Amino acid sequence: MAKKHKKHKEEEHMDESWLIPYADILTLLLALFIVLFASSTVDQQKLQQMSQVFSEVFDGGNGLMEHPSPIDVPITPDQTNENENEQSSAYIEDQQALSAIKASVDEYIAVNALEKQFATKLTDEGLLVTIRENILFDTGKAQVKSEYRQIAEDISDLLVFDPPRNVVITGHTDNIPISSSEFSSNWELSVMRSVNFLKILVSKGTIDPLYFSAKGYGEFKPVASNDTAVGRAKNRRVEVLIQPRVLQDGTLNDAPK
Repeated sequence: MAKKHKKHKEEEHMDESWLIPYADILTLLLALFIVLFASSTVDQQKLQQMSQVFSEVFDGGNGLMEHPSPIDVPITPDQTNENENEQSSAYIEDQQALSAIKASVDEYIAVNALEKQFATKLTDEGLLVTIRENILFDTGKAQVKSEYRQIAEDISDLLVFDPPRNVVITGHTDNIPISSSEFSSNWELSVMRSVNFLKILVSKGTIDPLYFSAKGYGEFKPVASNDTAVGRAKNRRVEVLIQPRVLQDGTLNDAPK
């Protein structure tokens, strides 16, 4: 009797057609999450560029990874304006601080009745405090008068800032030539006056010398005419320039000179 051959069941194959729509769903979800993230962190221009990339991918492009940097675009005007606003705010805040310093110096001048010897002015370079020569020095001399040394020490207290500011002490003279055993020119006289004044400021130990410097211009930066005695008296002076920490363009100016 012939044996019946058993029919071998055809090998069953798992239907994998579901993987295609599943992959599409994952890609769409990935695109959705990226777009949501981008819309919350980048500007409209970047979002439109990303949208264009995804459109190319889903409309027949070769793949998402062909566009690895869709948001690498130049800084937008909005971002530039934001940076400028921050810089402007820092500058304005620093100018207000300089105005407060000016008010403190003006109060000291008023209390000590020094209006004829001192003057303060806010300039583009900072707060300028001008001290007339006759309150600090004898004619042709660079040593601060002993009776006015206390004033120099008081000014030192007014120059304590936290954080510190750059301060420049500058000496000026009139145009009358000087030739003595001590000084051969007005340049030397103006420099030594500023240096000696600075020494008193620093000697009290309340200011950081790293932020202070001294220089002299002789007769070459007058503020009045040297043709009159009144004008020459105005030109003989020591100036204390308290510089801003933030310049008008937003640049920081807080490093020691």
